[in-house]
Amino acid sequence: MTIPERMSAVLLTRHGGADALRWSDDVAVPVPGPGQVLVRVLAAGVNNTDINTRIGWYSPDVTGATDAVGDAEVEAGGWSGALEFPRIQGGDICGAVVAVGAGVQRPGPGDRVTSQINIPRPTGDNPTAYVALGSELDGAFAQYCLLEAAECFDVSASPLSDVEIAAMPCAFGTAFNLLTRAGCRAGQTVLVTGASGGVGLAAVQLAALRGAVVTGVTSAAKAEFVRDAGAAETVDRDAALPQDAFDVVIDVVAGPGWGALIDALKPGGDYAVAGAIAGPVVEADLRRIYLRDITLHGASFLPHKVFADLIALINDGAVRPLVSRVYPLADIARAQADFVEKRYPGKLVLTPPEGQT
Repeated sequence: MTIPERMSAVLLTRHGGADALRWSDDVAVPVPGPGQVLVRVLAAGVNNTDINTRIGWYSPDVTGATDAVGDAEVEAGGWSGALEFPRIQGGDICGAVVAVGAGVQRPGPGDRVTSQINIPRPTGDNPTAYVALGSELDGAFAQYCLLEAAECFDVSASPLSDVEIAAMPCAFGTAFNLLTRAGCRAGQTVLVTGASGGVGLAAVQLAALRGAVVTGVTSAAKAEFVRDAGAAETVDRDAALPQDAFDVVIDVVAGPGWGALIDALKPGGDYAVAGAIAGPVVEADLRRIYLRDITLHGASFLPHKVFADLIALINDGAVRPLVSRVYPLADIARAQADFVEKRYPGKLVLTPPEGQT
């Protein structure tokens, strides 16, 4: 097996628009050190996180919706602040192991693997510390990617395709974590915002799998996809929500309608959030939270065991993403533009040119 010394990759050179991305055919292929594996990327998903990082949306200086930021002039726009440029983004990965470093027993060459996008690395000072693939670590928008063996998850047994696997780490990992944090269980009523997107459709499917009764907030044009994922009913995104109606709200939208989401919860309900595509600065009546004993869950730290439980479902074929379109990696700007415009339901996926192995 021959591994090339150079590879093709998309480099993020700064925060900004699509022109901040640069294609290169002359990037060094990383060499796995002790405990590491080199993965040939088979497919890479498109998600909000990579776009938000590119435009610098995570900076506290940015307060608008994710589709209204424009070219950002920020210095610390990554998940954890300032990034090192150039950076290879790509938090959603499906790949095949082609080389291993010293001490690695599993996974081995030929194994198909994936990884969390937000990889837990707790410290004594921060029990919820993590690093993000494609942010603090080089990611999947390349022919090859370096991963820690202990942070890989073997999906060789899954009946899902490489493209489908690549559509799942961010969307399904985020959704599964949100539902776990909120304690979603059979018989509960669950409201999912952004229900036609990657995370939203995953949350609908996973909540229904748990036996919950799901309502998805979406547009009329995409309502059928949400119902097909397992929603009992849908609500138009511009419609008024009922009050005191839901045990759980799973939110990736936030924005001006945030207060209505709190009002839609039953007393003692759980609100879980892992996104704010309509805007991160929100307003609500705090009395509607504390007088009704509403619990708020911020959910970015994804424990290894929680993701492992999701991987078990993936390997069993119990869940499957909706992939609307696949693009060559070189067309990343078009793919991300289609994603931001919400042109398609579910996920979009990129495939790199085949590398020499």
